[in-house]
Amino acid sequence: MKAHLDDLRTRYLAAQLRGDRREALRIAVDEALDAGLEPSEITEGVIRPAQREIGQLWQRNLIGIADEHMATAISHLVLAQLYQQSAHAPSNGKRVLVACVEGELHELPARIVADALDNAGFDVRFTGADVPTDHLLRMIEKEPPDLLALSATMSFHASALREAITRVRAVKPKLPIAIGGNACEWAPGLAGEVNADITAASANDLIDAARRVLGVAA
Repeated sequence: MKAHLDDLRTRYLAAQLRGDRREALRIAVDEALDAGLEPSEITEGVIRPAQREIGQLWQRNLIGIADEHMATAISHLVLAQLYQQSAHAPSNGKRVLVACVEGELHELPARIVADALDNAGFDVRFTGADVPTDHLLRMIEKEPPDLLALSATMSFHASALREAITRVRAVKPKLPIAIGGNACEWAPGLAGEVNADITAASANDLIDAARRVLGVAA
């Protein structure tokens, strides 16, 4: 299984770098599903690691911003197709708000989490990239979630994550908060610093933690 995922990921990444949307879709959707892989396995074993490699290539100046944007747009297209193919668990009655912190433009990791939570039976509101904290607070007041999940990919957005959590805690002190993204990996003490209820390395880990915190059966 791992060798097959590695092969799919290598060819998918190559299609991303060429900007070949149709080939990327064929590999990550048609071929992978025909091979018996579940959409969640494709997301975690192909899309997510390929996208991480895209980010590393950009950080090393081996590809440009336009290349990174092109590759990311392809992954958004593929995720939309996989979402349609996914089995959706019955609703567990718990609402989750998923957002990228203010200034954070990399929304794909948060989208992966939002889709996974949705498929697991949570009622998900996904706001996308760069959500001003003022507007996040308004949404929380208007439709209080059972769990808030905040994403920060770039390390320099850790301060925005801290501010958002501080302000949310001021008005909703009992609201469970999950954090994720590369910024949390680069600052391993961040979760404890902001007193996050959940931090997870993958969407599946977050689902398991959310179930425990919210008292939801698997």
